[in-house]
Amino acid sequence: MPLLKLYRLATIAATPFAGAGLNWRASHGKEDRDRLDERLGVASRERPEGRLIWLHGASLGETVSLLPLVERFIQRGAEVLVTSGTVSSARILTQRLPAGAFHQYVPLDAPRFVNRFLDYWRPDIAVFAESELWPNMVASLRTRGVALLLANARISRKSAERWSGLPSAARRVFGAIDLCLAQDSENAARFLALGAPCVRIAGNLKFDVAPPPVDAARLAEFNGAVGARPVWAAVSTHAGEEELILAAHAEISKQIPNLLTVIAPRHRERGAEIAELAQAQGFATALRTRDGEPRRETQIYIADTIGELGLFFRSVGVVFMGKSLVPGGGQNPIEPAKLGCAVLYGPHIDNFNEIYTELAAAKAAARVADAAALARAAQYLLSEPARMRRMGRAGAEAVDKLGGASRAIMTAVEPFLAQVAASGR
Repeated sequence: MPLLKLYRLATIAATPFAGAGLNWRASHGKEDRDRLDERLGVASRERPEGRLIWLHGASLGETVSLLPLVERFIQRGAEVLVTSGTVSSARILTQRLPAGAFHQYVPLDAPRFVNRFLDYWRPDIAVFAESELWPNMVASLRTRGVALLLANARISRKSAERWSGLPSAARRVFGAIDLCLAQDSENAARFLALGAPCVRIAGNLKFDVAPPPVDAARLAEFNGAVGARPVWAAVSTHAGEEELILAAHAEISKQIPNLLTVIAPRHRERGAEIAELAQAQGFATALRTRDGEPRRETQIYIADTIGELGLFFRSVGVVFMGKSLVPGGGQNPIEPAKLGCAVLYGPHIDNFNEIYTELAAAKAAARVADAAALARAAQYLLSEPARMRRMGRAGAEAVDKLGGASRAIMTAVEPFLAQVAASGR
């Protein structure tokens, strides 16, 4: 039996158990209990009149990268539906989506839920971010004649290799993409090899995203609590990295005894676990959701909130980007670079290699191999504020020069918009 047919049958068989699965996830904080019906394809608001463009990203990073396109589609007179699958992305989008755009959770990829969703929303064009392709959804869009575009398209080497081992399924899924707008030549080649019929290079949308916003009062409170203390941040850290950050803090503190280290884990629910780890090593530790602002004696400050990275990027001069000292592919450094932070990163950055290469070439970022190297680099920059500021300015200039993807993507989308207008939809 063909693999995609088997997948479809499996999702149909699992449909009766979807509610129970969602309730279990909600009990663990992985779903929004008040909006579970949206995951079953049930809308929680009315469809607006006129053209509707559907933009979809898997989670926070992907959906935020779509914000420049949201603005441009609204300027073209369309209403914009933005979907995602995570609680954190829904919260941030609620804050950042402009008038004319709204959020819903994406339905689970079972035919009943997908068809219910598409029957109600009737999108004119679907634009998915990176490589978020679900077989049943892709098939249903193709059956309905809805153009499917992949924007900011990126697929990791490992994912491409897995798909290439399933050539028939890959051709059916990737072959259904009407237009693939890849971030760079390397990703373009992967999508072509997997069967995407029309691939262009448009650049990385994340360079066009505005810096994360900040609440001015909270920024003032945090800076007032920190005062003149030297402070740096380790952001989007993953399990196994916090021990290395704490080791770096201990080493830096030998030379800078009043140092404050901010740790913002990628998954905020790990905050208490990280706090316990720091306390067990004898560090005075504060958890933002529990203890509020850091106190004078605080050494390790765990930023376990959602939507406040803009605050910390504006308050520190040095940022280490996580998921890079342990194997994982790295995290995107564009936001701290835009806000003038000197960026440090580990060796495991496969998913963002091109961005880090650009920043390193501009002398805006530096690679560190381990905790000892991280401590040396952070200590040097904290002790040499002029050097730290030069790195920050270089990063802001570099990412500004690399912008323009949203304009290129809209130019490529124009024929599809014209086709929708000509059809009278």
